[in-house]
Formats: sequence, C-alpha cells, structure tokens
Amino acid sequence: MKPRHLALILLIDVIWAFNLVAVKEAVEAARPITAVALRYIIVLVATLPWLRWLPGRMHIVLPTGLVAGALFMGLGGLSFALADNVSALAIAGQLGVPFSLLLAVFIYKEHIRWPRITAVVLCFLGVAVMGFDPAIAHESIGLWLTVGASFAWASGNLLFRKLAGVPVMTIHAWLALVSVPVLLAFSIIFEPGALAHVPELSWQTWAWLAYSGLLSSLLGHGGMSWLFQRYPVSVVSPLTLPTPLLSVIIAVIVFGTPITVQMLIGGVLTIIGVAIITLRTARARDGELP
Repeated sequence: MKPRHLALILLIDVIWAFNLVAVKEAVEAARPITAVALRYIIVLVATLPWLRWLPGRMHIVLPTGLVAGALFMGLGGLSFALADNVSALAIAGQLGVPFSLLLAVFIYKEHIRWPRITAVVLCFLGVAVMGFDPAIAHESIGLWLTVGASFAWASGNLLFRKLAGVPVMTIHAWLALVSVPVLLAFSIIFEPGALAHVPELSWQTWAWLAYSGLLSSLLGHGGMSWLFQRYPVSVVSPLTLPTPLLSVIIAVIVFGTPITVQMLIGGVLTIIGVAIITLRTARARDGELP
C-alpha cells in the first residue's frame, strides 16, 4: 500500500474514533433524535449534487435509508444520550461485525468454520460481560441500544450489497433524503420543542454536527470505498481495527470514563473476536481461504 493511502486509512481511523466525542456533544446539546436529523440535513446539503434516480433499484433505497440511516443513527443517538460511559458504547458498537457475518450465513448461506464461530461467541460474550458490570449497570439501556444500532447497521450492510456499483455519495444522498423527514417527525413527537431551540445552538454544536456528517460519514465511508476499489479487502479491513482502541483512549481522555476490570475483560474479548472475524472474512473474500 502506498504511504499516502496508508495515511488516509489511519486518518479515517482517527476520524471515526473522535466521532464518539462529536456524537456525545451533539446529542447533549440538541437532544438525540434532533441531533441526528440535523446531521443528516448537513449530509443532504453536501451530497445534493450527487443525488440521482436509480432505475430498477429505488425499491431498495427506501428500506436502506430507513434501516441504515434513520434506525441505525437514531438508536445510536439515543444510546449516547442515555449513557455516560461512551467507552463501553464504542466497544459494543463493534457487534456490527459479527451481526453482519451471522446475517450473511442465515440469508446468503455463507459457510464459516470454527475460528469465526468462536470469534462470534467471543464478541457477544465480551459485551455480556460489560453489560453486567455493576459500574455501568445504570447505563445498561444505552449499551443495549448500541447493540440494537449495531444490528441495524449490519442489516443495512446486506441492503448495501444490492446497491453495488452506485457511487457512495449518491448512496449517502439517498440515505439522508429518506432519513430526514422520518427523524424530523420523531423529533416533533418525542422531543417537543427541540426543533424550536435549533437556532439557539452554539457554533461548537454545529461544528460537532458537521464533523459527524462531513468527516465521519462522507470522508470516512467515502474514503474507505475508494480504498476498497484499489486494494484487496484483506489489506484494507485489518487497518480499521485500531478504531475501537482509539475510541476508548479518546473517551478516557476527553470524558474521564472509568475503565473497570470487568469492562476491560469484556472489551478485550469483543475486540479479539472482531479482529478474528475481520481478518478471516477479508481473506475469504479475497479467495485466500476456502
């Protein structure tokens, strides 16, 4: 891999890791559903030039937008609003990897062997260990909302397969266009008065929202799609593994979140499981494994 491309993927790792700060600050200031709606409005404005009608695929666009957009981001926003220990949320968010694998097995009948089966067990065991940690027991709702968001993300990944070949900016434009009205409606119903206070939001809050929408979503996912077009999956995917570790470090530094022994054990189990799945799935897709 060329040095500048390696630098790009490491930059994306850092952007995604810092995004937990952006999301936490935004949902605290603007309320969770409203913050997600504003984030997608920013994405929609930025991607309007790429918005195109997709003949023969529009029946996939609506469910993809609802699942991978409004549902995934909405649950994620709620989880950050209900929990202070964002380190645990960063680790639980990695369950999207084993969920994606399991859905591929059940829906596409993909075959996996004992290493990845063991890895899936490790992932869920790790999150369960964290979930029963007395130190974050009062935040368990936020943790399980993150698990739900991870499942929505994995489900969205399956739908993305049917949009193969569509430019990533076009996909994000449709995700935003589908998600914005749904999120605004839920904001009006469940967060009365939140939209009225949007003009009062500070420039710092808008900066965090722009960070999530433009850097994390567009630069992050767009950059990854660009790299996958140029390098084998087995080369690119493993380089995203530092993200959860960086997220935990950043959460500790910025928010002072405590790291208990039980949380450490659960986090290590989950990250090991994710690493095994990521490495072996990447090699399988590149034909290096049977």
